[in-house]
Amino acid sequence: MLDRKSFPLGWACPAGHIEEGETPEEALVREVEEETGIRVLEYKLLFHEFVAWNECKRGAKGHDWFLFEATKWGGEAIKNGESKNLQWLSIEEIKTKQLEEVWKYWFEKLKII
Repeated sequence: MLDRKSFPLGWACPAGHIEEGETPEEALVREVEEETGIRVLEYKLLFHEFVAWNECKRGAKGHDWFLFEATKWGGEAIKNGESKNLQWLSIEEIKTKQLEEVWKYWFEKLKII
């Protein structure tokens, strides 16, 4: 997980906007690699849902979320300029972190917290 430097602040999983011409699956692989250095090799879709209250630094009011679980990955986690910190966290550790609001929502929906 990443402790974001800019709005929306808090601990979050890698995420980002789908670029024009890109599929949600392509965006998943690109965003995770950009934000962490990890290359997602296999994944499964957990949820596809529009979250109307979710805002971002681009000014979007609401986002169409595709929430994936990475089931196989490779590479080394490397912090970049988007985060203050980058860590693998256990469920118990996630429960102690100040989460980005949308990730609090997802972890509650997944019954992780």
